[in-house]
Amino acid sequence: MAFMQYLNFNGTDLPLPDSYDIDLSDVEADSSGETEAGTTQRDVVRSGVVKIAVSFSVSPAWLKKLTAYSKLPKITVLYFDTEDLEQKETEMYISGYKAKLEKDTSYKGLWTVSFTLNEF
Repeated sequence: MAFMQYLNFNGTDLPLPDSYDIDLSDVEADSSGETEAGTTQRDVVRSGVVKIAVSFSVSPAWLKKLTAYSKLPKITVLYFDTEDLEQKETEMYISGYKAKLEKDTSYKGLWTVSFTLNEF
């Protein structure tokens, strides 16, 4: 059975993630909030903004590649959308990049890398 391709950065397929968590949120205008009457008013400027928290168990070669991606100001990301179960393309940036050594081996270790992809 073939694995689903969850993420692709700038045309490069990434390894199968250990975890993949999509959050869709709304961007509200400054005019949103509580009115004088005490009711909540929402002025949604943009809905369905994607944020993906992901983690991988990777080799040192992939650790180096993912670290390089984390330093880029913008990445073209092809991701698996859980809303319609299809792949979608958008521009994103990486925040909260963490790399942790899981096991030291003769091949420079097994690493756990986690970060959050944020849609522009």
